[in-house]
Amino acid sequence: MTEKDIKSSRSRVVLDTSILTNPESRQYFGEDLPSAIKKICFLVQECGFELYIPSSVFKELSNFVPAKELTGLRILAVVRNPDLYNLQVPAAIFHAFIHKLRQRVNKGLQVAEKAIERDNLPENIRWVRQHYREALRSGILDSTEDLEVVLMAREVQGLVLTEDQGICSMASDLGLEVFNALDFVHYCQGVMKEDDFARPGSRN
Repeated sequence: MTEKDIKSSRSRVVLDTSILTNPESRQYFGEDLPSAIKKICFLVQECGFELYIPSSVFKELSNFVPAKELTGLRILAVVRNPDLYNLQVPAAIFHAFIHKLRQRVNKGLQVAEKAIERDNLPENIRWVRQHYREALRSGILDSTEDLEVVLMAREVQGLVLTEDQGICSMASDLGLEVFNALDFVHYCQGVMKEDDFARPGSRN
């Protein structure tokens, strides 16, 4: 990929919910979700990004904040589904994904086997739920929303803005650039003047 291609892909950003709902990443944009959304909108406008959000992800965000708090984001972003019928993804990616999924299922079975050996107490049930979830879902795509973020980025050849390790993994396999919250902040600071960066939604 040439420097021109990199700059072009960085002009298009596909937003994942985790950037805003994960408290550790949200802190870079604001004290709460509404202020973080405003800061994201500000950075997108000031840095000249094209912002894309899959419809399912936007709907997911609406579960966390009132609709009025998403008005600016909805106006600014292209909100639509990825082109599932015409988008092509290498078969090797899904071959590797199924292999990883099978490994996760086996780990889940091991957790269940250990659970059988434990007493049927409330704390043990909580232990099973926690470890079973970690074994099956941590670090792997586990929802259609996550998949649509990756497919949207593939379609528009943009960078992915996420804290989700499953999304990071598949996006990287597809040759897509991935920014976490801190990466994005540093990149925006490089594009903007420091005083401009600190205006809306600033924590300073």
